Amino acid sequence: MTRDQQVRRLMSLIKKGLPLATAAAKSGMSEPTARKYRRKAKLPSQLRKDHDWRTRPDPFTEVWPEIQQLLERDAGLQAKTVFHELQRRYPDRFPQGQLRTLQRRFRDWRALNGPDKEVFFPQVHIPGEQCQSDFTSMNALEITIAGVPLKHLVYHFVLPYSNWEHVTICYSESFESLSQGLQEALWTLGAVPFVHRTDNLSAATHELIMSRGRGFTARYIELLNHYGMEPSKNFPGNAHENGDVEQSHFRFRDAVDQRLRLLGIREFSSLSEYTNFLRSIAEERNVSRKNALSQELEHMRPLPVRRMDAFRELDVTVARSSVVRILHNAYSVPSRLIGHRLRARIFADEIELYYRGCVVERLERIRGNDNYRIDYRHIVYSLVRKPGAFQRFVYREAMFPTLNFRKAYDSLKEKSTKWADLEYLRILHLAARTLESRVEAAIEKLLAEGRVPEYEAVRSIADLVEEIPWPKVQIQQPDLTVYDQLIA
Repeated sequence: MTRDQQVRRLMSLIKKGLPLATAAAKSGMSEPTARKYRRKAKLPSQLRKDHDWRTRPDPFTEVWPEIQQLLERDAGLQAKTVFHELQRRYPDRFPQGQLRTLQRRFRDWRALNGPDKEVFFPQVHIPGEQCQSDFTSMNALEITIAGVPLKHLVYHFVLPYSNWEHVTICYSESFESLSQGLQEALWTLGAVPFVHRTDNLSAATHELIMSRGRGFTARYIELLNHYGMEPSKNFPGNAHENGDVEQSHFRFRDAVDQRLRLLGIREFSSLSEYTNFLRSIAEERNVSRKNALSQELEHMRPLPVRRMDAFRELDVTVARSSVVRILHNAYSVPSRLIGHRLRARIFADEIELYYRGCVVERLERIRGNDNYRIDYRHIVYSLVRKPGAFQRFVYREAMFPTLNFRKAYDSLKEKSTKWADLEYLRILHLAARTLESRVEAAIEKLLAEGRVPEYEAVRSIADLVEEIPWPKVQIQQPDLTVYDQLIA
């Protein structure tokens, strides 16, 4: 088939005075074909007629009035749904191969008679004016850290004008995750846009009681006021209004997935290694955006003197069960703190507990609600003195730190129901005051030999000492004259 490019070359060669046969040969066509296009003086695309006729009879002509009634009643019907209905009404009349024909008829009907579609309006982005952010799930990538699947999100920060982006790993759409991710992005950027736009995140908005819609929370407003930014959000259910960050979600996840496929592995030795991996991909994507970013930075505000604290504080009281409840979850603490009031600093991924200004415990923050994290070392000393409480203890499952400890308890129960709880608690007490790993190794050895892991047997095999010899640390007194030199 002759192309427009060939005819253009033919006409150019003829204008230069070349004979028709020579010009046709150089253009890759026969002489009669060249003569035809010289006579008509038109390109092949201009001579081609639109295909507006059917090559075979339309199998849906007779039933189209029925189909049109269905479409006029509900324009959202899909061709596949209607096709299966036609096969039900008219058995053996419409073979499966005719589905594509009906889909084309649906397409043409919607183009000529269908309802109006929603219009999307491209926006003009002003340098340095706005930033957008949102959370996106990364679970589909199936990342593992040291063999353990990592269920996580990414807080994604994007500048719509330059498309500069920054990512932070988090585990929930909490305000602390939002605050940490936003502040890390701003301090990495080194400047502050005028407007921060999100969708209706529960971390930034709350349901209004007296009117429809959602309003901004006081904590979120306080965070933006610290950086001098104005809040902005899209209407509920219209995620496309945050189109830049939504599109960046897809492209960033795809870039991560492609890099993982190239490496041929989705396993990382530590969370920090995986974090650096994500940041390196974001930095590579930002290389081509440097020129546009430099234009944005000229129009942005400077950073404040310091960051805002990315945590919230609560006052909690340690219950008689040596447990504190923080944001609908339970955490164990050392029993010496029972009855005392503690100050809890809640970060995105950890919780710090303070007693009169001193840190007494650092805990990994639990995801979700109505869960618990109990450290057996905090309460096993009391359980040994009250073994009868173990059978119906609310957090009893937390008293099995590994599978081998659970197997030891089951083996003790099979031998003696009466003394099993006390024997197991003594083993657990041994692990708490010495080394859990050596106690577990002793249990595993006894189970492998088919012996019941009683306390004395575990203790003799583990050969553990009651006290761990701590190294002596000598701390030298600081030289205070250094401060005098600084003042001078």
